[in-house]
Amino acid sequence: MNVSLKPIQEQVIVITGASSGIGLATARAAARKGAKVVLASENKEELAKIVQQIQNEGGQAIYVVADVGRQEDMQQIATKAIERFGRFDTWVNNAGVSIYGRLEEVTEADNRRLFDTNFWGVVSGSLVAAKHLKKRGGAIINLGSELSDLSIPLQGMYSASKHAVKGFTDALRMELEEDEAPVSVTLIKPAGINTPYPEHAKNYTDQELTLPPPVYEPEEVANAILYAATHPKRDIYVGGASKLMSTLNKVVPGVVDWVNQNFMTEMQLKDKPARHKEGGLHKPGKGGKVHGTYEGHTQKSLYTRATINPVISGVVLAAASAAAIALIGSNRSKHGNGQYTRRKSV
Repeated sequence: MNVSLKPIQEQVIVITGASSGIGLATARAAARKGAKVVLASENKEELAKIVQQIQNEGGQAIYVVADVGRQEDMQQIATKAIERFGRFDTWVNNAGVSIYGRLEEVTEADNRRLFDTNFWGVVSGSLVAAKHLKKRGGAIINLGSELSDLSIPLQGMYSASKHAVKGFTDALRMELEEDEAPVSVTLIKPAGINTPYPEHAKNYTDQELTLPPPVYEPEEVANAILYAATHPKRDIYVGGASKLMSTLNKVVPGVVDWVNQNFMTEMQLKDKPARHKEGGLHKPGKGGKVHGTYEGHTQKSLYTRATINPVISGVVLAAASAAAIALIGSNRSKHGNGQYTRRKSV
């Protein structure tokens, strides 16, 4: 069934995890383009500030304090959106958190909380959105990761949750298509993004956390999300590195495993003592910031821009992939002698 999506300026867009990072970047970008936005997170103070900022700039926005791990909270988001704007047209399941720690060290309680947010939040949000959108049409956009297609050490349960998000999203898409529902379902797969993600993660190590390169700007993900809100797409990779690693994992999985097991742990740790141990796993993380504190080079995604703008030539795609490979290789050399001190308890 052909799905017809409205222009951004005619849409009401719901965004979870909207008080920082990708969610905040998307909310601001959507509001500037004329969309009415419904922001949801657990951080009431920051949400109120963000909504006021959007309104001061002439935009229309409301916020809903919600824990995405609670199904009733997700229903409340939909109810508030309909009460205020009469409908919603796009629902973005963005909220997420991570844990940096070896699988045998992380507690079951922490793992379950991670899945409540990363997986069950997506499930509840998608089903609430689908019930509304099946009657009128629209888009459901779920945030996966390059780790929806492969896994890395130290973030094993996060990788598992993003695999689960992919499986659920694909099944939901098929069932809606089977019902001939006028709903687009898109999975966004970002590479490493310079948001406060490491600071919001729970940290089982003794070292400060970081992201493995290459790392992209959060505005690149926001652009991809807003593109998916107006153009039915199955998947969008944000960052040539995301597409590259996904493809390599399908073609030469053993090689990807070898690279990750030999280099990926130290590439996620700084040579500094840990400061942010608890993060935002069990309580709201510090909000209000789109960008994180990544100390290396960050970049725009030529690959993603080419994906959503076919006019850009294949030469640009090749250049983006080559740049991603070069960055990964240089960082391996830099961190080849890194040390990882394991903690036995938190």
